[in-house]
Amino acid sequence: MEQVRRASHAGSWYTDNPKKLDEELDRWIKAAALPKCPDVRGVIAPHAGYSYSGRAAAYAFGNIDPTNISRIFLLGPSHHYYTPKCALSKATVYKTPIGDLPIDLEVIEELKATGKFELMDLRVDEAEHSMEMHLPYLAKVFEGHQVKVVPILVGALNADNEAMYGQLLAKYVDDPSNFFSVSSDFCHWGSRFNFMHYDKKYGAIHKSIEALDKMGMDVIETGDPDAFKQYLQEYDNTICGRHPISVFLHMLRNCSTKIKIKFLRYEQSSQCKTTRDSSVSYASAAAKVDA
Repeated sequence: MEQVRRASHAGSWYTDNPKKLDEELDRWIKAAALPKCPDVRGVIAPHAGYSYSGRAAAYAFGNIDPTNISRIFLLGPSHHYYTPKCALSKATVYKTPIGDLPIDLEVIEELKATGKFELMDLRVDEAEHSMEMHLPYLAKVFEGHQVKVVPILVGALNADNEAMYGQLLAKYVDDPSNFFSVSSDFCHWGSRFNFMHYDKKYGAIHKSIEALDKMGMDVIETGDPDAFKQYLQEYDNTICGRHPISVFLHMLRNCSTKIKIKFLRYEQSSQCKTTRDSSVSYASAAAKVDA
C-alpha cells in the first residue's frame, strides 16, 4: 500500500509553487557555477529554510552528476523525536512540489533485517525538516533519472553506535550507483541556543564563530571520526547534524573506496556583533572519489 510523506514544510520553509521553486533552485545552481562531477559520491548540505540556506546548499548539490546514480541514502538528524538509534521511514514515496522521490523498499527491508534500526511513523517523518530540505534539490538534480531514496533518521547516537552504523552502511559506499546526502547546519550561536562560545582573539563575534566552524570543517575534511568526536567534546559546537556526519565519516573509514570530503561554501544567517544577536551557520561540502 502506498504511504505518502507529504512535503509538509512546503509553503513555509520554501515555496510550494512548483514553477517558482524550480526557477529558484536553477538560479542558485547556476550562480554556484560548479562542474557536474561523476566522482562526487556524497554531499554535506544545510537544511534551514531556503531563504537562509538555499544559496549555500547549491554549492553541494550543484556538483552532482546524476548519470550513473540510482539510489540516494539520505541521512538527517532528528530535531523533535528522541531515539538513541537510527530510524527508517515507513513511507513509500517522498513528495516534493517539483517531483516525487520513491523510497527504495528493498534496501529498507535489508536494513530492517539487521535488527539495528527502528521505524519512525509518518507523523515523526513529516514533522522532521532535516531530510525534507534536501528533497527539492535532489528532485531537481535527478530530474529525468530513475532514482530511489533511502531516508535514515539519525538519532542521538553514542560513539559506539555511530561506529556500528558506519560499519553497517559502509558496503553501500563501494557501489558507485549509490549517493549520500548528509544533512547538517553548523554553529547555532546565541542565548536562544544556549551557546555563546566567543574567542576574542578573532575580533568580532561572527569571526570567532567562523573560526570555530572552520576548525570543525577542517577536522571533517581529514575523514577521521575520532578527531571529529574530540573536536565536539572540546568545543561543544552546536552542529545539529553531528551524528549523521559522524556516521558518514565511519562509513568512509570502513569502505574500500577512497573518498575525500571538501568544503566549498560557508555562510552565516547573520553576523553576530553583540551577545544579543544570534545566528546559524551553513556549510556545503562534496565527498569525492580520491584517485
